[in-house]
Amino acid sequence: MTLSQGHSQQGSSIFALVKSILIWTFALTVCMVVIGFPMLLLVVALASLMAVALHAIMPVGAVLLIAVGFVGIHAVGILLASTYLTLRGIHPQDVDWLRWLHGQENPGNEAVYAACPLTCGIEN
Repeated sequence: MTLSQGHSQQGSSIFALVKSILIWTFALTVCMVVIGFPMLLLVVALASLMAVALHAIMPVGAVLLIAVGFVGIHAVGILLASTYLTLRGIHPQDVDWLRWLHGQENPGNEAVYAACPLTCGIEN
């Protein structure tokens, strides 16, 4: 009986770690796409220059090699960062700016109308 309970607790902790890593991976990927867009433009410009320079040496696979290299480095970096955050004990549920994990709405999204100071206090 004790063996099966210990085995299920170990399975649930591994599941919690994998779930945390996947949520961190998703959150960091979205942040890198949305917030890191100017950096993404610089990386694309650098990659295209490298592909053009490498095209003289290996005309067939230069673009593929550069694209796979940059995308692979980016993906591995995000996975390493999410694993590092999870192993450090920083879980996505503990972070305030990930409100969608808590089911909370953003309090700054309340509608404010121009006529509200005139009409908000009037009861029907």
